[in-house]
Amino acid sequence: MPMNEREKLLRQIQQLHFATVDLNLYLDTHPMCQQALMQYNRYTQELLQLRRMYEMKYGPLSNFGYAPSQYPWQWVTEPWPWE
Repeated sequence: MPMNEREKLLRQIQQLHFATVDLNLYLDTHPMCQQALMQYNRYTQELLQLRRMYEMKYGPLSNFGYAPSQYPWQWVTEPWPWE
């Protein structure tokens, strides 16, 4: 089944999130690896941009202070990110 725009954007966010977690773990054991750090920072910036874009279009991805909400409270008005 083809993905819609929302699903494609969420998939990109998931992929970048996985890559940043993986690089974070690598950097824990290789803190002097400048190339990995540069890649981590690049992916982190891309992830922040995609999260902002997603949240502007479709609502918050997470609650508890990670994403501001427009009025009315949006956390319950859209499908959950995993739906």
